[in-house]
Amino acid sequence: MEAATKMELRIPKTRNNDRLLEIVLYTWAVLVLIVVMYPLFFIVIASFSDPSAVGSGQVWLYPKGFTLDGYKELFKHSNIWLGYRNTIVYTAVGTAIGLAVNLSAAYALSRKDLVGRRFLSLFFIFTMFFNGGLVPTFLTIRDFHLYDTFWVMVLPFSVAVFDIIVARTFFQTGIPPELWEAAQVDGCGNLRFYVQMVLPLSKAIISVLALWFAVGQWNSYFNALIYLHNPDLYPLQLVLREILVTNQMQNALGTGEAAQIALRLANLLRYSVIIVATLPIMCLYPFVQKHFNKGVMIGAVKS
Repeated sequence: MEAATKMELRIPKTRNNDRLLEIVLYTWAVLVLIVVMYPLFFIVIASFSDPSAVGSGQVWLYPKGFTLDGYKELFKHSNIWLGYRNTIVYTAVGTAIGLAVNLSAAYALSRKDLVGRRFLSLFFIFTMFFNGGLVPTFLTIRDFHLYDTFWVMVLPFSVAVFDIIVARTFFQTGIPPELWEAAQVDGCGNLRFYVQMVLPLSKAIISVLALWFAVGQWNSYFNALIYLHNPDLYPLQLVLREILVTNQMQNALGTGEAAQIALRLANLLRYSVIIVATLPIMCLYPFVQKHFNKGVMIGAVKS
């Protein structure tokens, strides 16, 4: 009887401790969310605010001196639509090529019957730590006649070893070996098994890699700066850079009232450019968040 009484007394105490822990965890999660989200929220409200109010620290929770001048000035440049088109094409084609290349390599490396599997894995991993450098890469791209072409943005850098490792781990843990054995009994070959059985069962990891490739292609800036010379091929990031540089030059050359107007537009453009560049990716993320979280967790577990 005494033992039963002690157990009854412990249960409410344990529940109270669990509730206290939940309160602490939720409070901490909310604080982290605020710290992470507020800079983005500030950029949004600052892009609609008077630059003088932003500079004096008056903008905290809502826009002050509401204005759309930054966006109006930004969209006056017709080449921004060309940059959007180029970036969308680069993102779509680059993501498709990246998925095809990296998923195929990951599946091959996940097969235990692959000859030289360990050597090939080490060969891939070696490239994560050592590379030829910028100049040899530039010379290679030039010799392959990819310089200043559409394909330089989607082909040379389509292999991502980290993504291959994540996808390989997913295939090793998420695709049972018995499925391949059963497919062999029915006369299924490697290619057919990969296309018709493995890929449909790998939607989670495909969503993860697709998001990674899409974000990488959308934000691609350095490669375009080095390997593209034709303005008609510039992605959005490079077009926005050109707009900012042009505006700053006008600000430096201006005098009097013209210089003040140019300075005001330059401050507005800094925030407007960030919103225009990141908004499409931010709209895409909620649709793949479920698969993204699941795929990352599965791909991170080593059997």
